[in-house]
Amino acid sequence: MSESKIAIVTGATSGIGRATALGFVRAGYRLAICGRRQHLLDEVVREAGPEADMFAGTCDVSDAESVASFFAAVLERFGRVDVLFNNAGRTAPAANVGDTDLDTWRAMVDTNLNGAFYIAREAFRAMRDQSPQGGRIINNGSISAHTPRPHAVAYNATKHAIEGLTKSISLDGRPYNIACGQIDIGNTATDMTASMNRGMLQADGSMKPEPTFDVRHVVDAVLYMAGLPLDANVQTMTVMATNMPYTGRG
Repeated sequence: MSESKIAIVTGATSGIGRATALGFVRAGYRLAICGRRQHLLDEVVREAGPEADMFAGTCDVSDAESVASFFAAVLERFGRVDVLFNNAGRTAPAANVGDTDLDTWRAMVDTNLNGAFYIAREAFRAMRDQSPQGGRIINNGSISAHTPRPHAVAYNATKHAIEGLTKSISLDGRPYNIACGQIDIGNTATDMTASMNRGMLQADGSMKPEPTFDVRHVVDAVLYMAGLPLDANVQTMTVMATNMPYTGRG
């Protein structure tokens, strides 16, 4: 059935988003991807190969009009949306609460929270209004949605908010056959996490290296969530490096 399904991946030009986009293509989905830089989107399309049925459009997820324009283009191309991987997000320089710059705080909220809502809102509308009705939204949370890292107040707060967004979509989506779940990922080996092997600030103030794991396991997890029938749902899933300092005292 996946070959007839339309999936969207946001933040698809690097890291988890790029790997997952390519995973959807390999699984036979027709795919729409977005990011802020067209040349990087074009690279993903080239990597997917000429047989992939893809649409790539620039989109600033922090801009509601940009998000609406992207979804309009997706619907014009494919006619519907079956799966959304709501992945786009950003990190910020480390700083304690008292030293966090207000512009940094606003930028994090604009991307990680407002952007996730704008994307989910457009997907929800499409899934509600299409025929046959329904679809699945998968929000990319983080282990920081549950256990904060030190000196990361903006990231921690916005990712905690994603859990509320996910639950609200799950509840409001019931009458429309819209399922919503959240994947919380810890220490995937991507360019963004390269520094973890050198040392990360711990809650006790020490610096310690942290293990990472291959991004292909995240792709497998997202594809599993996406592939379920709409009468079944993974509400939350945590995928992490086994020995990272997350559970208990690490």
